[in-house]
Amino acid sequence: MAQQAAGLTGTTDLDAKVRNTLEVLRRAVREHGKIVYASSLGLESMVLMDLIWQHVPGVEIVTIDTGRLHEETYDLLARVERLYGKRVRVIFPEQEAVQGYVAQHGINGFYNGLAERQACCNVRKVVPFKKALAGYGAWITGVRREQSASRAQAAETEFDAENGLYKVSPILDWTHQEIGEYIRARKLPYNSLVDKGFPSIGCSPCTRAVETGADSRSGRWWWENADSRECGLHPRIRIVASQN
Repeated sequence: MAQQAAGLTGTTDLDAKVRNTLEVLRRAVREHGKIVYASSLGLESMVLMDLIWQHVPGVEIVTIDTGRLHEETYDLLARVERLYGKRVRVIFPEQEAVQGYVAQHGINGFYNGLAERQACCNVRKVVPFKKALAGYGAWITGVRREQSASRAQAAETEFDAENGLYKVSPILDWTHQEIGEYIRARKLPYNSLVDKGFPSIGCSPCTRAVETGADSRSGRWWWENADSRECGLHPRIRIVASQN
C-alpha cells in the first residue's frame, strides 16, 4: 500500500516539498488531462517515478533508449520495473535515421562539432521524443533550477511551443541534497554511476564523471561551451549579464 504524502520521508521540510510536488502533478492532470513523464532515469527520475506510481498513477511514464546508453542505465531500468511491478514504455529512434546519420558523420561523429552533435541528439532523442508526446496535453520534466544557469530561468508550468503542449517541472526548487534524502528515505534504486562521480547521466560517449562540487551538467558534452549543453528537449535560455 502506498504511503500517505504527509510524513513520506520523515523530514518536515522535505515532506513539504513532496506535498507541493504532488499538488503540481495532480493539478497538471486536472488541467491538461492526459499527461506523460519523460524519464531520464537519473536521480530526479527516481523521485518523480516513485511519487507518480505511488500517488499520481494517471501520469504515464516513458523513457528514450538512444541506443548509446550506459549498461548501468539499462540495469537500473530493469530494477525499477521489478520494484514497482510495472513497465516503463521505452521509445526507440528510427533505425533508418540512425543509419543515415552514421553513414554521413561516422559512428562517433558527434565529437566533430556542435552541429554534428545536435544532429545526433535530434535523431536519437528529440525526434523519438516528439513522437512520444503525440496525444498528450502536457509533459513532466525533472528539471531543477540549480542544475545550470539556463535551467534556473525555467518556470513551473509553461507552454512548450516547440512541441505544442504544456511542460510541467514539479521539482524545480528541490536541491541535489533533497533528491538524495528522498532516495535514501524511500530506499530507492538509482544508477550506480552516480557513486562514481556522474551526477547527470546521458549517452555513454557523451557523459563523464565530474569533480565534487562541479556543475552537475558539466559532465554532459564536456567538449562544448557550457551554453550549448542541451540535447534539444529543453530550449536554451540566453543568460544576459547585468550591466550594473
